[in-house]
Amino acid sequence: MIVEVLNVGTELLLGEVVNTHAGWLAKQIFPLGLRLSRQTTVPDGPAIRDGVWEAFDRADILIVTGGLGPTTDDITREVVAELLGRKLEASQEIRAAIESRLSARGYAFLDRMLRQTMVPQGATVLKNNHGTAPGLYFPSVSHPSSASPHIFLLPGPPRELQPMFRDSVLPVLREIARGLDSRECRIYRIVGLGESAVEQMVGLQLTSNPDIEVGYCARPNEVDFRLIARSEILDAVEPSLINALGKHLVSSSGEGIEANVVASLTARHLSLSTAESCTGGLLASRITDTPGSSRIFHRGFVTYSNEAKTDLLGVDPALLKQFGAVSEPVARAMAEGAREKAASTFALSVTGIAGPEGGSPEKPVGLVFMALAREGKETLCREARFATDRLTFKQLATQAALDMLRLELL
Repeated sequence: MIVEVLNVGTELLLGEVVNTHAGWLAKQIFPLGLRLSRQTTVPDGPAIRDGVWEAFDRADILIVTGGLGPTTDDITREVVAELLGRKLEASQEIRAAIESRLSARGYAFLDRMLRQTMVPQGATVLKNNHGTAPGLYFPSVSHPSSASPHIFLLPGPPRELQPMFRDSVLPVLREIARGLDSRECRIYRIVGLGESAVEQMVGLQLTSNPDIEVGYCARPNEVDFRLIARSEILDAVEPSLINALGKHLVSSSGEGIEANVVASLTARHLSLSTAESCTGGLLASRITDTPGSSRIFHRGFVTYSNEAKTDLLGVDPALLKQFGAVSEPVARAMAEGAREKAASTFALSVTGIAGPEGGSPEKPVGLVFMALAREGKETLCREARFATDRLTFKQLATQAALDMLRLELL
């Protein structure tokens, strides 16, 4: 079955709002055996008609998001009613629901909101418990020369769309998709290898299997290796895949390296602290973005200046003067100071030159030192060079630091 999403909203095309609908919807429908084939975005106004009409010839299921509001540019409802030849009728039930919602918040019902009470003949109303715009569902209807797709009109804001989709749309889609061959998608998160290396190592032999769909998604120092097939097929190939990837495999469920680290520390009742300079707190942020991190994370130090490194971490000023802030001795001292101050099992430190300024021939932009202080063991230190933009540098540096700890925990 061909499933398409048509996103309506000028704000999406101006970059004012990030469009997250396709990713979220695709994950919701995949377990039903449905795949998203196309996503289109059009501005408010007349372009909505063209977008809907073009999808009629391709899609079996069309999900339209946005354009259901009370203003004159919100014409999704009217466009679909026109294309299907349906008359619009006012619903007193919808009006009462909108008035009740507005009254509870101290707002008055305005005449322009009447358009949100209009329902095309033959459409099923999808209740909106989080806003004023109800959704609509039009079952597929056969015509002498063609058939209209199943059409779902949903509000644009995710806080309204997502609960409506779960409560009202998924049950309908489940019936529509009954009997389809459902497949499982497994994502293997890999670090320290590029996508070409992953393909050479494990991808090529799996590509030759017609029952398995293979895909790759590369990010800085990270690759998602994606397999789609029936569960029993994936179960059969997974052991050899895990064995081949070895220490490079972080997760077989798409989780990031920070989740891997937090889970490993939690399982062993160990703790972690961080000391950061060039990454400005990103390392601590990545760890604490992971649910359950409060059980293992003791303290995070952001010591951007030399004075902060000395005052907060106890780094010897003589080390800073002799070797400079971006050096192996200072990285070690930062990690050891953080572990001592926080009384944690481990401490990670990062110090480097993010750029674009501040480099020298001896210490170029992109140079970074990462250290791992360990209870009862010698502190480890790694040097790397990530000559890239500032934000990517921070991502790569924190990734490398986390990988030091991940490998230690192996």
